[in-house]
Amino acid sequence: MDRTKAGAGIAAGLILLLAACARAPTIVVGSKDFTEQVLLGEILAQQIEKRVGVRVDRKLHLGGTLLAHEALVQGSIDLYPEYTGTALTAILKRPPAGGRAAVLEAVRAAYRRQWRLAWLTPLGFTDTFAMMVRGETARAARLVTISDAARARPWRLGAGYEFRQRPDGLDGLLKTYGLRTQGDPLSMDLGLLYSALQGRQVDMIAANSTDGMASVLDVAILRDDRHYFPPYECAVVAREDTLARFPKLRPALEQLSGGLTDEAMRKLNYQVDGRHQPAAEVAAEFLRLFTVNSR
Repeated sequence: MDRTKAGAGIAAGLILLLAACARAPTIVVGSKDFTEQVLLGEILAQQIEKRVGVRVDRKLHLGGTLLAHEALVQGSIDLYPEYTGTALTAILKRPPAGGRAAVLEAVRAAYRRQWRLAWLTPLGFTDTFAMMVRGETARAARLVTISDAARARPWRLGAGYEFRQRPDGLDGLLKTYGLRTQGDPLSMDLGLLYSALQGRQVDMIAANSTDGMASVLDVAILRDDRHYFPPYECAVVAREDTLARFPKLRPALEQLSGGLTDEAMRKLNYQVDGRHQPAAEVAAEFLRLFTVNSR
């Protein structure tokens, strides 16, 4: 065979192969930049790969709420996990009020109308903000609620960067409870909150109720007795055009609905934060057990 012709044939084949790869359907899964979100993003990605049979591009660790939302609206990602209360207050700029069903319906309707984005059935757990103190502190002062803490004394407070800026965050909390701070609250990465509390750099932190470390450390979660925080049910938010383009996608994602309890999410988070296991491995094991238990 003529080598020139053979070379031309191989080149043409490579061009066709590259063109086919470029046209290969892809779903882009995003997440914010903390453990729970990355884990959920990996769970969703693996579920799609397994149940839909489509290549998944992972864009995890996107950043905060506004960055993730903008990526979804602009089409840089096709879906990501979000929380109803966060959508209500941080995205829609509405007051933090209403029960679970009302908040879900409000954000579902607004997202559909404004951006043609669909909220799927919640995954089953609620990750609310949680004000925490050291267990010894709560026991000594008999602290059960945030109101108890507000009456006790000023607090050295630690919080994530986003919590200080959100409408359902720090300013509203201090005003609602009359909570006093000792000095300016410290802003830090979410992953540093527990070490700061244990190391006595702060006396109270604004953490999350499904944090893995909260299940193993001696910390007390103060009850939100004035119901300041809205419901934060976690659900998948997806572009409607993506759901229409991939008919198997919605059923695959809905298989996970109701499958994650608060306790289960804490355990998964601890596998990553406490035992330092890769998120992809934790996600794969969760899906394996989920599939077995769903049969």
